[in-house]
Amino acid sequence: MPKYRFAIVVGASSGIGAEIVRLLAKEGCKVAAIARREDKLKKLAAEFPGLVIPVAHDVTCFDEVPGVFQSVTGQLGGLDLIVYASGVMPAVSGAEFDFAKDRQMIEVNVLGAIAWLNQAAIRFQNTKCGSIVAIGSVAGDRGRCGQPVYNTSKAALTTYMEALRNRVARFGVKVVTIKPGPTATEMTSHMHSSGMASAAAVASFVLRKSDKTGEHYVKFGHRIAFFIIRHFPSWLFRRLNV
Repeated sequence: MPKYRFAIVVGASSGIGAEIVRLLAKEGCKVAAIARREDKLKKLAAEFPGLVIPVAHDVTCFDEVPGVFQSVTGQLGGLDLIVYASGVMPAVSGAEFDFAKDRQMIEVNVLGAIAWLNQAAIRFQNTKCGSIVAIGSVAGDRGRCGQPVYNTSKAALTTYMEALRNRVARFGVKVVTIKPGPTATEMTSHMHSSGMASAAAVASFVLRKSDKTGEHYVKFGHRIAFFIIRHFPSWLFRRLNV
């Protein structure tokens, strides 16, 4: 018996989202895989005939979300789990202030999540069950100079998820924020960082924690390190220039 029977994964064409789809389908869960790149979704669906439903959708088309959500849950026949894994992090130089990039990060990383997860919250508070999961990041724990708006977007997502958790917990709904560190995906391909986690490893962690309400750091060391970092005074954090 699979842990979940029906799931939606938003941001499923690559990286952590695609690996979550694979793990769910391997367990026999029926999954709606949602992303912009239809060709990649069809290849993913071909790996699991009858279990993965490819749905082409741009998460920044906010007005479409309620209709797509209703259509997808109808095709699935139910919903136990939704995972929001969409995210963008364009390269930003140390002296660059590019509003187009900033806007894209806010629209995809924050507003898309709110549009989709609001729909799940409405459904789950009525059914009195279900898990809502978002892929956050340790980047949202402090405002670092290298990626101001990416940090902002992940901090906003964390706060939204906390508020959602506080709102729907009384209905028996699980609300889970996963905080990976650097992970090897298409999004991070422009970064030169050693020791990145694999998308498959993070996806496995996501599903293990998907019914455990709260915030979860993928690495235990990050939980300790970022507890300390969050308590640095601003003047000291600024002097570290990270």
